[in-house]
Amino acid sequence: MLAAKLPELSRARVQALMAGGLVTFGAAVCNDASARAVPGLYTLLIPPVLAADLSPEAIPLEVLFEDQHLIVVVKPAGMAAHPAVGTPSGTLVNALLHHCGDTLSGIGGVARPGIVHRLDKDTSGVMVAAKTDAAHAGLSKLFATHDIERVYVALTRGAPPNPAGSVESQIGRSTADRKKMAVLKSGGRHAVTHYAVERKFGPAAKPTATRIACRLETGRTHQIRVHLASLGAPCLGDPLYGSGSPANAVKEAMAEAGLDRQALHAAVLGFVHPVTGEALRFEAPPPADMLALEAALGRL
Repeated sequence: MLAAKLPELSRARVQALMAGGLVTFGAAVCNDASARAVPGLYTLLIPPVLAADLSPEAIPLEVLFEDQHLIVVVKPAGMAAHPAVGTPSGTLVNALLHHCGDTLSGIGGVARPGIVHRLDKDTSGVMVAAKTDAAHAGLSKLFATHDIERVYVALTRGAPPNPAGSVESQIGRSTADRKKMAVLKSGGRHAVTHYAVERKFGPAAKPTATRIACRLETGRTHQIRVHLASLGAPCLGDPLYGSGSPANAVKEAMAEAGLDRQALHAAVLGFVHPVTGEALRFEAPPPADMLALEAALGRL
């Protein structure tokens, strides 16, 4: 009942306030979130939002959309989504803390952006982050139920066996290399990627490279990179899954384009706004290194 009356707070936030003794009914503290609601006046004491234990950094951001609830940006390649071992600063979270400032109403009582999905550090593309508890809860639900449109563009070595199709598998941590994910026969998490070849480069009979559009049905760690590699067409420049060397002409094209990462870009992100109900869809073209690589491949 309280969560329904206070849509700006997530259910988890209301439960945390109750657990902290900050919800009362008359003189009685209400700390049982499963108790039946009764008519009368409930009082919630919402403490001031705490400052995030991270430093805002004035890092330029390409913003596609922003309102009081959420923000959509284009993450550049080389930027981690959030701080971790080895990347304590210079992340998207640091940039959002500076950009959003006082417009962050708090996620779980902390003034921080809510990261509900991730892109690998060296994958570029469109990302959404929540600015409020309500948006965070709503976006998390959309991602959990796969009610999100996500399309990626990849430039790959060789070509998959079919011009279009789907890869459905279990993905989990590789038993041979804990830094890598792998297609597993058992265990792991269910993963589905739909793909379509958009352009082939090199000899028609045996392409040396391909542009592929991948639509995610699920969103597992390294999912597209693992699935494309399982088709024998890993992303060009992929340091983890790009086993095998591309043709010399392709390597020369990569050097000419200055590509030093996996050639993967999150091009489309579409969803229904979790607070306003508005249908939103955002597109961002691949960055300069991938565009230059495609142009160079087109001359093969």
